[in-house]
Amino acid sequence: MFNAKFGIEIEFTGITRSQAAEVAAQFLNGRIENCRDSYDTKKVHTPDGRAWKFMSDGSIHREVKVNGRRISAEHEYSVELVSPVLTYREDITTLQELVRKLRKAGALTNPSCGIHIHLDGSNHTPRSIKNFINIIASKNDLFYKALQIEPERMRFCKKMDNALVEKINARKPKTMRELEELWYEGYLESRSRHYHESRYHFLNLHSFFNGNHTVELRGFNSELHAGKIRSYIVLALAINHQALTQKSASARKPQVENEKFAMRTYLNRIGFIGDEFKNCREHLCKHLEGSAAWRFRAA
Repeated sequence: MFNAKFGIEIEFTGITRSQAAEVAAQFLNGRIENCRDSYDTKKVHTPDGRAWKFMSDGSIHREVKVNGRRISAEHEYSVELVSPVLTYREDITTLQELVRKLRKAGALTNPSCGIHIHLDGSNHTPRSIKNFINIIASKNDLFYKALQIEPERMRFCKKMDNALVEKINARKPKTMRELEELWYEGYLESRSRHYHESRYHFLNLHSFFNGNHTVELRGFNSELHAGKIRSYIVLALAINHQALTQKSASARKPQVENEKFAMRTYLNRIGFIGDEFKNCREHLCKHLEGSAAWRFRAA
């Protein structure tokens, strides 16, 4: 599961794009390129041949902290970090340390900021994509509560469309083309449009069908807490692995009497085992009710 390639987008404010690029360039021993495009992108080219981007994003509520108070800020304080292609074992430590340095430099988040994780789609098949859809559909409610998705961001990461789930499980598409047709069914806009309305779901397959062939998970509030970001990445990689390796997956939502126990057992089942992932389990179960140790409480 940890061999899969992924990328991450982290939205924040508090410092400018230029300041963020300078922090990254110093840490990564990189060179800054000012792209002068519509996103005012700053690229940090590193010795390993990769590039880390710092771009503007119009959805971010821009702020800066002055004398301990947050005040509104200029357009330059809208920052989206777009990573290069990463792998967990090789790059997680670097990513976490970069996040810590940005936070120390003054970067901050607010309810308008999100994190998006892109997963390499090259190994996916029609079966695994159907699995992915059903996994997210069955765990929608649990994930949304565990991740405490901000109401302000719900329009950018809506829950799985029940009608889509029902159609896919009723019609049983066997090809990617059939899946693509079902994904876009009911939308009037051109599917080649980058900001297509279908992308604004927890699970975004627009990027898979008409983007860079990645499966995107959008259901994460932005954080500059390195441990929480690691937890989100591990969760995304584990769900991706489950979708790829499981023979089938049901969209049925299980009855949950104890949220924390349900989440813990699910996380264990998909690979969150042992001390290495203890902190991840704690972060992902923190906001759920119940007991992680006992399914039923004693009367």
